[in-house]
Amino acid sequence: VSRDRMADTVPTKEQLLQLDKTSSEYYWNSYAHFGIHEEMLKDRVRTLAYQRAILENKHLFEGKAVLDVGCGTGILSLFASQAGARVVYAVDSSDIILQAKQIVVDNGFTGKVIPIQGKMEDVVLPEKVDIIISEWMGYFLLYESMLPTVLLARDLWLKEDGILLPDQANIYVSFIEDAEYKDEKIKYWDNVYGFDFKCIKEIASREPLVDIVDAQAIVTSHHKVLSLNLKTCTKEDLTFKSTFEVVGKRNDFVHALISWFDITFGAGEKPVYFSTGPMCKYTHWKQVVFYLKDALTVSEGDKISGWIDVAPNKKNERDLDISIHVDFDTKYQKINETHDYVLR
Repeated sequence: VSRDRMADTVPTKEQLLQLDKTSSEYYWNSYAHFGIHEEMLKDRVRTLAYQRAILENKHLFEGKAVLDVGCGTGILSLFASQAGARVVYAVDSSDIILQAKQIVVDNGFTGKVIPIQGKMEDVVLPEKVDIIISEWMGYFLLYESMLPTVLLARDLWLKEDGILLPDQANIYVSFIEDAEYKDEKIKYWDNVYGFDFKCIKEIASREPLVDIVDAQAIVTSHHKVLSLNLKTCTKEDLTFKSTFEVVGKRNDFVHALISWFDITFGAGEKPVYFSTGPMCKYTHWKQVVFYLKDALTVSEGDKISGWIDVAPNKKNERDLDISIHVDFDTKYQKINETHDYVLR
């Protein structure tokens, strides 16, 4: 495939202003809308971590071929080119690639960053690459995740001694006190202006909440339930069942399990790390809250154990089916329950 064909022509003014898009097309091509990319770009924890991982390790990039999987507006590709990459292949299936093409032109990276529109499984590159960069993470790390696409790109196009950035990801769980918000989100449906709306309560109970959790609400220790090495993991590893055990850090009620993830760029002399946990700076991923049916009365030192089972939804593999089992046994309370959720 020639570079000319891959770069294609400079987009028209109508395409750049997205005047050709209907609301229906935005729905089916949601990542074409600049607003989603604006939120991600303005997430300084996210974007500065990538910038540091790339620009503080220029020795990895100088003279190298780089693949940016799901490039969006192309910001990571620009960082990579800035770091001295010989060429960056910037791939995205969404129409945001039209803006990426113009951004490449406007910033003087023509010929250095090659935007390509297409699905990764259909794209043919002229060479194997030394480095794959990608911002593939979703809520709960894996929701709407591009990670299977990144792993496909790794297997097809990364040289044997190649590098992935980031290269490590972990998911953690803990438990929180959250009576007020649980009442607002779940209990509300018991009495809606005098009417019984419990059928909606069942739906609301099954849908995890993506929100900011106050670090002060955390009642227990945390436990790592998934660890992914991107150089070696497979798509099958993204369907997993993991046990956990946490310990109460104070006397309080527990209303929900929460999850967050962290990311490491371990290649190079200056590793870079960030966390989406409630004790860290805000990121657009926030945390994910799974409300329990019954509140737990936890004392300092009490153990909560159980397991979490995660799999892509059979009807829509970008959604996640998540089952959480909680075992809690003290002299005051005994809970042995499994809760089923759909993150969509």
